[in-house]
Amino acid sequence: MNKTLACLTRRHFLSTGAMGLGGVALACLLNQEGLLADPTRPELEPRRFDLTPKPPHHAPKAKAMISLFMQGGPSHVDLLDPKPAMTRYDGQTYPGVIRYDNPAQASAKVLASPWRFRPHGQSGIEVSELLPHLAEIIDDLTIVRSMHTGVNNHGQSINALNTSRTLAGRPVLGSWLTYGLGSESQNLPAYLVLTDPHSLPVIGVGNFSNGWLPSLYQGTVVRPQEPRILNLDPPRDMQGEAQGRYLDYLERLNRGHLERHPGEHDLEARIASYQLAARMQTAAREALDIANESAATKRLYGIDDPVTADYGTRCLIARRLVERGVRFVQVFTRNQFWDHHGRILTALPAACRATDKPAAALVRDLKSRGLLDSTLVSWGGEMGRLPVIQNDAGQANVGRDHNTYGFTMWFAGGGMKAGCVYGATDDFGHRAVENVVNHCDYHATVLHLFGLDHRRLTYHYNNQQMTLTDNQPARVVREILM
Repeated sequence: MNKTLACLTRRHFLSTGAMGLGGVALACLLNQEGLLADPTRPELEPRRFDLTPKPPHHAPKAKAMISLFMQGGPSHVDLLDPKPAMTRYDGQTYPGVIRYDNPAQASAKVLASPWRFRPHGQSGIEVSELLPHLAEIIDDLTIVRSMHTGVNNHGQSINALNTSRTLAGRPVLGSWLTYGLGSESQNLPAYLVLTDPHSLPVIGVGNFSNGWLPSLYQGTVVRPQEPRILNLDPPRDMQGEAQGRYLDYLERLNRGHLERHPGEHDLEARIASYQLAARMQTAAREALDIANESAATKRLYGIDDPVTADYGTRCLIARRLVERGVRFVQVFTRNQFWDHHGRILTALPAACRATDKPAAALVRDLKSRGLLDSTLVSWGGEMGRLPVIQNDAGQANVGRDHNTYGFTMWFAGGGMKAGCVYGATDDFGHRAVENVVNHCDYHATVLHLFGLDHRRLTYHYNNQQMTLTDNQPARVVREILM
């Protein structure tokens, strides 16, 4: 062997190969095949880190989104994904392999849904008797029965549906949308979160975190009781003209500081937050006050009934917020509200009674006001439930374990095709087997409806161009779009 070649180290080979004709030829071939990484392109104009409206990549269908997040995992096989085969196997051994989250309480006995399904509307979509109000608006909905995250725990699956990754610390969907598009309203936050009076859901404030995006794009919490936003009122001695002079002085100081430190995006976002806080003193109070809503509207949302009053009030506030130009609103249920490992025969109907009427009312109300076409409504949790019994300790105690391999979400408005069912799970509802929609597909589709390409919506962080889908395989599910 040639002595020169024998002494050639890996470092020498890489350095000479990269600069030689072979490296150039390889780069050309990769470029022709479309396999070469996109070069980092310089920005033609500086980015603005504020909430002013920004142009989308293409014509949007949706302008606002309301996410009804059912934390814990609603049982799709008892609500929106009927499985006759489970009735034939009820109480018998499941004829396949089950992926349990809690093997200690596991059972292989099939638990057929004890609730009847019937077709509704012109579409004939089957809906459980637990959702009578949703059944009345079924022709306005898109039912996706093939959702999949594949990470069988609450926190990781929530992260997947919020951020496209199972790890914590990344920006959520609402933060990406407000970063990419800004807001139609300059007097209210672009991203508002309506929390349950009992508790935050699993992972707490991580559900509405801006991650490494500027803090202006994090979700602003609206409390479930008055005062819904703290510290809206200035101290008595700072009201009126005194506050105006103080804010003008603070603005001059902040702007001067920013001029001396150009490119400090966190500082720019903080200044925008201060300005927004001042404008919110009037606008937020008006938007969150439902006193002037008609009695008929309040009845529609179930605000006259203690069972639905809280959730109905928050759904009504969500409508008022998007009506006033807010980009993204999330309405949460409390920690593990749908996590029915046991006592599902009583717990699931109770969860449905609290949320079914308000959720259906929101769709009806948006439609009657001409807002549904431009407002995307989504409903679902981070998982579904298994087809077998968990906690096999008598009928009153049975429940269902986690299932992230196949579950259901529904959508309305915002460019979604109404009155249709997409995808399917197997005969027992355990795994998505037809037209699977994973969390990255979900995010790519939502961004597309807002006129954004998930590959082009980027943020430069840690010397990388970051995206919501994080360069993972993702498709826009065009079959469910108008």
